[in-house]
Amino acid sequence: MNKKYYAESPDVLKEYLGYMETIKGRSENTVNGYFVDLRTFFRFLLVQRGLAQETSDAQPDIRLVDLQLLRSVTLSDLFEFMNYSKSDRDNSNVTRARKVSALRRFFYYLSEITHQLEDNPAKNLSSPKLPSRIPKYLSLDQSIELLRLAKHSAYPERDYCILTLLLNCGLRRAELAGLNLADVRSDNTLRVIGKGNKERILYLNQACQQALEAYLPKRPVEGTKDKKALFYGRTKERLSLQGVHYIVKGYLRQVEGAEDYSAHKLRHTAATLMYQQGGVDVLVLKEILGHQNLGTTEIYTHTSNTQMKQAADANPLSTQKPISTSPETEKSTEKDG
Repeated sequence: MNKKYYAESPDVLKEYLGYMETIKGRSENTVNGYFVDLRTFFRFLLVQRGLAQETSDAQPDIRLVDLQLLRSVTLSDLFEFMNYSKSDRDNSNVTRARKVSALRRFFYYLSEITHQLEDNPAKNLSSPKLPSRIPKYLSLDQSIELLRLAKHSAYPERDYCILTLLLNCGLRRAELAGLNLADVRSDNTLRVIGKGNKERILYLNQACQQALEAYLPKRPVEGTKDKKALFYGRTKERLSLQGVHYIVKGYLRQVEGAEDYSAHKLRHTAATLMYQQGGVDVLVLKEILGHQNLGTTEIYTHTSNTQMKQAADANPLSTQKPISTSPETEKSTEKDG
């Protein structure tokens, strides 16, 4: 967890975040996200109870929050907090659902795991319904164009290798940034540490193998600050999450129709191309992507427009000619009757 956040937290929050990181295995980014949402709630609670004031110059000190205050929280308080949160710049359903999740997990921990609270005020706090959206992804031609662009960059071998791994392995940004040289194994597999520090082994296809073979001789050695890292930035430090974002985004801006896409769309692209054009079973795809639940993977089983057309054309009635409604036909029908 971020040291600054830890210093700002009351003991009850430190214990909870430590539990989520060490026992539940949540990533540092996830734990920091819990902190931010709970800090917002704690500040609201202190102001609501008259224990602090919110000004333009300073926010309430959440270290004032203790178990006695948390025992006074009711479902109505949580409703009021969600209503208060409407003033946030980002008040989308996704943001509100994230806050609800943070509150429910925190109060479940206090009431059901550590039994520091007798009742769970967030038990009946419902989450807004999130729309089911088909993930955006690059077409095969756009993906090929993206790889072509990398060959003309200042770091062609590195960038081409990064894009190849993202497009073929469906890696998350954090997974790619966290790769070490030792994770590239001699049996043409890649060791990946995913969400919750869960390890998975991915097979490197021919494209990935060749991209790595071209990059590794160019990988910096002298002057690097993290000798284990697989990828480095310009300063020879381990490539950061932001660094991955800037590299990929720079190429996406040059691909027609993908200008507004992010690095995460390459993960969507890998999954969609493997499922739609590679015929990969959804259960295998789940393991490749490192998803915990099959439902998460099933968003990639959407059908393309081409598949929809093929399905319509496959109907044996698709070639049936319409019945003529010309005047001659109508007269003939009346005479026969």
